[in-house]
Amino acid sequence: MPSSADRAAALNRYRNVCVIGAGVIGSSWAALFLAHGLNVVINDPQPGIEATVKDALIKIGPTLLKLGLPHEGLERNLRFEPDLARAVAGADLVQENGPEKPEWKQQLWARIEATVPKHALLLSSSSARPATEQAKEMKDASRLLIGHPFNPPHLIPLVEIVPGERTDPEATADAVAFYEALGKVPRVLKKEIQGFVANRLQRAIMREACYLVQEGVVTVDELDDVVTSSIGLRWAVNGPFSSFHMGGGPNGLESFFQHLGKNMAASFKVIPQVDLDEALQRKIIDQAAASFGKTPIPRMERERDDTQVALLHVLAARNGRNGT
Repeated sequence: MPSSADRAAALNRYRNVCVIGAGVIGSSWAALFLAHGLNVVINDPQPGIEATVKDALIKIGPTLLKLGLPHEGLERNLRFEPDLARAVAGADLVQENGPEKPEWKQQLWARIEATVPKHALLLSSSSARPATEQAKEMKDASRLLIGHPFNPPHLIPLVEIVPGERTDPEATADAVAFYEALGKVPRVLKKEIQGFVANRLQRAIMREACYLVQEGVVTVDELDDVVTSSIGLRWAVNGPFSSFHMGGGPNGLESFFQHLGKNMAASFKVIPQVDLDEALQRKIIDQAAASFGKTPIPRMERERDDTQVALLHVLAARNGRNGT
């Protein structure tokens, strides 16, 4: 973990941030940046965006408080600028959260490049479009890379950092330092891959979850209970590999693969067919509506955030460091 002096230096280096696109992800990023004392300019053509963002700051405030971060008066360092060139003109860092459309992002970065200071770090929250693709229309893409958060960014620690083919290694190191200064857990991917890491894992689990509901093995709420009462609880503390390492006994993964590797390899070759058609979608929706869907989503979100904050505090204490 970086020292407090290193964190302060990183935040001071990127004091002025431009957030492009202030939907759920962008507003969450903005709240986190503001809570760390950064100056934030929001560029978003959506009508009523100022009211939307300010409402989001009020909603996010209680979670920031539980994380030990400032949560009042955040709007003092916030302003809105509808003109893109003026929004990025004085930015030390840009966090983009726009539509997942290649052409749109390519044109956006080309326009930003013409105005943004040369030292600025250019980060995309994209979960689908790699930096190499996004940089297609740029002359100098050395400062552009992916900084993909797990939703919501103000709460979940992970940020997947994915350099493009033209990204300068120094920019990658700068991105790591910046996100660490925010209390995040940045992890650099060694190569570009569709969906990155966390979403690929999530997608694989969701596929199997849909299959089990499709086959009538469990209902959606029963499956959620299975996950939160087993692997979800386990994986909050240890990931899949370290969990199976302990499951292998004194010799760890070596023993695990000796005993279970052959069967596991065979199971990997059997991929059950999942047809996520309208019928299965309706089945999942109806089952959800009959169980956890009865609880208003704002209440679900508050209970989720409060529980995850408590878990983060426990994990931080175990690891001997402060929370996010």
